[in-house]
Amino acid sequence: MNEPVLEMVGVHRTTDGNQILRGVDWTVRAGERWIVLGSNGCGKTTLIRIASMWLHPSRGDIRLLGHDLGRTDVRTLRIRVGYASAAMANELRPRLTAHDVVVTARNGALEPWWHEYSATDHAEADAALERIGALDLRDRTFGVLSSGERQRVLLARALSVDPGLILLDEPTAALDLAGREELVRSLTDLATDPAVAPIVLVTHHVEEIPDGFTHVLMLRRGAVAASGPIDDVLTADNLSRCFDLDVSLERRESRWFAWAR
Repeated sequence: MNEPVLEMVGVHRTTDGNQILRGVDWTVRAGERWIVLGSNGCGKTTLIRIASMWLHPSRGDIRLLGHDLGRTDVRTLRIRVGYASAAMANELRPRLTAHDVVVTARNGALEPWWHEYSATDHAEADAALERIGALDLRDRTFGVLSSGERQRVLLARALSVDPGLILLDEPTAALDLAGREELVRSLTDLATDPAVAPIVLVTHHVEEIPDGFTHVLMLRRGAVAASGPIDDVLTADNLSRCFDLDVSLERRESRWFAWAR
């Protein structure tokens, strides 16, 4: 059996009296590729922030890459997690080059002047850009890139640290059709590569699920609505309960499509 990379047991999160997560049990194992689905406000981003140890649960246990929350230096552990989100683009200085955006991930930084980087660090940053077909963006400033190009650079950043786990929080948000499909192709390539670490991809839309993803976790009002292998769990009934909407679901070749009945 594949070893657990991430384990959550009875995870709750309450903020300002609002219960964001309610008793989440979830295990991600080596070789798995997970989709996290749910409506706005269901707790998806909170779940991912807890999974990356940037946020602590109000109650429950977290084990990440063999280390228990509360018994490890989370600052060191976070660097072993590849993380990217649409929101991260707003945290980066527009004048940074794409290369600098990627290489600073080596220290979990947002600016290159805080640390020194070796020739190996720079070479690995370029290799990550090349891995997703974005090496041509290397010397362009982040602020002039399109939304799709920015997300590809952030994906390279997540890969550049040789992560033990990759967490992608709605990377396709705000992308146009071309940008979305280009990113989905890149994610398909990663998902089907057995050398790539386990991946967790958060999305609202089944149409954005790349081929090669193996499992799905559905959240509804902060609790697990359904979880397991994607071919078993991603059904019209489960999706309808997850989104409180009567939907139809269809798979065409390697992609999923959903619409209201």
